[in-house]
Amino acid sequence: MLELTHVTHTYANGTRALDDVSLSVPKGMFGLLGPNGAGKSTLMRTVATLQAPTSGTIHFGGIDILATPDRLRERLGYLPQDFGVYPRVSAYDMLDHMAVLKGVASARDRKETVETLLNQTNLWNVRKKAIAGFSGGMRQRFGIAQALIGNPELIIVDEPTAGLDPEERNRFLNLLAEIGENVIIILSTHIVEDVADLCPRMAVLAAGRIQLEGAPHDLIEASRGTVWKKTISRAELTQHQETYKVISTRLFAGQTIIHVLSDTAPGAGFAPVEGGLEDVYFSTLDRSRRAPLAA
Repeated sequence: MLELTHVTHTYANGTRALDDVSLSVPKGMFGLLGPNGAGKSTLMRTVATLQAPTSGTIHFGGIDILATPDRLRERLGYLPQDFGVYPRVSAYDMLDHMAVLKGVASARDRKETVETLLNQTNLWNVRKKAIAGFSGGMRQRFGIAQALIGNPELIIVDEPTAGLDPEERNRFLNLLAEIGENVIIILSTHIVEDVADLCPRMAVLAAGRIQLEGAPHDLIEASRGTVWKKTISRAELTQHQETYKVISTRLFAGQTIIHVLSDTAPGAGFAPVEGGLEDVYFSTLDRSRRAPLAA
């Protein structure tokens, strides 16, 4: 279990990226949803011991990771949002080099580790190819391969499917799901479908605070009867935004479909929405944005 308790981080310029975050993350896939600028990357970097929070505590099992970060790093796999590699080095040689850095000293053990990871991430056939020639999906699969060196117990992946085409995204998510059966994987993303497809538990982070936490299925059930939709013309959008709590809009066949948050039927022309994780997410963001205005 990963436990974060009252974690706050304020940067030197006064920006409070994390604001009293408390979170319990069990074994398996855990989704951390939030918009850009919500504080997700700051939280992931803090858990990965790349920066210390201003206040709060973080424990993994019996490890106080702020007091003894090296003990966590021995058990950690990390795929940041952006990562650099030596572009002219082959995938095989790069993984071998990173295995040395991770403490796999035996040449035989490294060979076994590298070959297993290349097969597991479906990169064996391109093992001799320079990483500079990899597609976006291949680079992400290489990123997860390096994160798995040393059989980590905690894996952090930050925005792993951004920019991937649908086929590469599915392949990458299937790989994460397979790995996540035996370890903790934190999937930090702003893509709702990634969490809906994979994660038994999730949280929404916005404005540096945990706004919502639970099982996606339970959160969707709890939202039923609170979201309504209506098809309007584009010219009517501003008026509806002023009258109702519009949480999302999308164009369809030249018309605008709005989703509105309301405990009762908002009026004529509205129909109930069956509900989905996207509506849960958008309604949570809406409440977090309105909270400062109401304070």
